[in-house]
Amino acid sequence: MAQAGKKGGATAGRPAYVWDLPTRLFHWGFVGAVATSLWTSEFGPMNIHLISGHVVLGLLIFRIVWGVMGGRHARFSNFVKGPAKVIEYAKKLKSDGAKPHLGHNPMGGWSVLAILLVLAVQTVTGLFSNDDILTEGPLAGEVSKSTSDFLTYIHHLTSNAVYALIGLHLLAVAFYTIKGNAIIAAMINGRSNDIDAGEPGVPPESEAEGKLTTAITLAAVAAGIAYAVMNY
Repeated sequence: MAQAGKKGGATAGRPAYVWDLPTRLFHWGFVGAVATSLWTSEFGPMNIHLISGHVVLGLLIFRIVWGVMGGRHARFSNFVKGPAKVIEYAKKLKSDGAKPHLGHNPMGGWSVLAILLVLAVQTVTGLFSNDDILTEGPLAGEVSKSTSDFLTYIHHLTSNAVYALIGLHLLAVAFYTIKGNAIIAAMINGRSNDIDAGEPGVPPESEAEGKLTTAITLAAVAAGIAYAVMNY
């Protein structure tokens, strides 16, 4: 969930830069990996489900660390606000008086955290899960059968929460799109058409741009961890 902004419209000047390239690549990679995991959990094949689950694991590791080391708007400290800010934003949104946000708005910030948390729980429990037939997570043998069965139950249970959060996210995207905010385009080209880069208070692009070398190193480490777990 991204920024809410002006009705209908593009900025008169240069659109403000909001999403750095690593964040955008993560977002679309995450969409693909989660969609694949959900599809294969229902229809198979399970070998693809295991692979996509480990891709989700690697992406989660990347995003959690990038939430500390990434560009300004990718950092948790930038978009995770307290209850008072969330309530204030919700009231203004209801009255159509919410100002544009560079990055996730106060409500969207908690939506991001919820999605990451639930998928982290589902991914970790999946590592210990089994289906009592042929497929089991790479770490299932490290715990007792009863523990594996319990974690399998949690793994399936949290899938309902994943579907619910995805539904809410899509509704939010539709809502802001109808209001005239080009939030999907912003996650593609990195720029918010709702805020002019020259407006007072808009930070320079250098603050929004995370270091690419850091992102590449982090991605390699995260991929290495996920690969090592998959082949444990």
